[in-house]
Amino acid sequence: MIDVKPELFTAEFRELSAKLGQDPLQVQGPGGNTSIKEGDVMWIKASGTELANAVKTNIFVAVDRNAALAEAREETGDGSCKTTILDPAISLRPSIETTFHAALDHKVVVHTHSVATITHGISPEGREALKQKLEGLPFVLVPYAKPGLPLTRLILAAQKADTRVFILQNHGLLCCGASVDEVKSLIQDVERRLCLPARDYARKPKKPVPPSGYGWAEESWLARDARASEIALSGTYYPDHTVFLGPALPEQDKTGSAPAVLVKGEGVLLSLMATDSQRAMLLCLSNVLRRLPEGWSVEAIGAEAEAELLNWDAEKYRQALAKNA
Repeated sequence: MIDVKPELFTAEFRELSAKLGQDPLQVQGPGGNTSIKEGDVMWIKASGTELANAVKTNIFVAVDRNAALAEAREETGDGSCKTTILDPAISLRPSIETTFHAALDHKVVVHTHSVATITHGISPEGREALKQKLEGLPFVLVPYAKPGLPLTRLILAAQKADTRVFILQNHGLLCCGASVDEVKSLIQDVERRLCLPARDYARKPKKPVPPSGYGWAEESWLARDARASEIALSGTYYPDHTVFLGPALPEQDKTGSAPAVLVKGEGVLLSLMATDSQRAMLLCLSNVLRRLPEGWSVEAIGAEAEAELLNWDAEKYRQALAKNA
């Protein structure tokens, strides 16, 4: 019988995972992932599950770290690591980012979609600012790449011997270390340094009456702020927005299936059938743009990157799990 080293899967590790998952400024919906490893076994969050449930639900799977490492090095497999799960009776897939978790030679690896990090990472001015803010920390800045093997390649190319913090452009934060406490402290330090004040905004409008099937979202300020509206309509700025809300926010629901529609000067219409993941991503957009300083420009991931995500089987799997949650 395969030893999956259940002693690795500590309460401390699960509690940190859950705490991050329950904070919308750190993780939104099924985003983010955590892992803990020793020798040839690695426990990692399963794809499409939510870190928020890490204590009360079994959301982790044990994988063969050596097999996952071989996929990270592109020696075998397709990078999905689906065949690396140690218990064949488990139907869940490991995280789509298992390859970089396996390749990073640290016991604990935590990846979040930190709002503060995203806000800096989508902006050229923000990326320059964070270089000063994070001075003294063992960090590197990693250019945007599609999650999975493309991102793993860039992470491994960027890391140095002492790197413990990776700022993933247009994506999020990655911290690693020898213990849960070490990684927890790193995350807190990065968040403290990158913290940005959030602007207040008016709540959802009471008029006009929304069209059938929709309600006005709490994030409707996005449609009444000229700068925020332009940014929201112009593209997407990190992967999970594309995956769960689609490319940019539309001004009209041309297909009859848009989860959110931005009506300039009025508000944001949110489908009454919107999933929790879609609601979480609309809140994330609001949280990012509330913190974006005046004078900082933004760079979208672009139509090609959006198409890669929307046509990817791994992301269609996450979408299906979110829809059925």
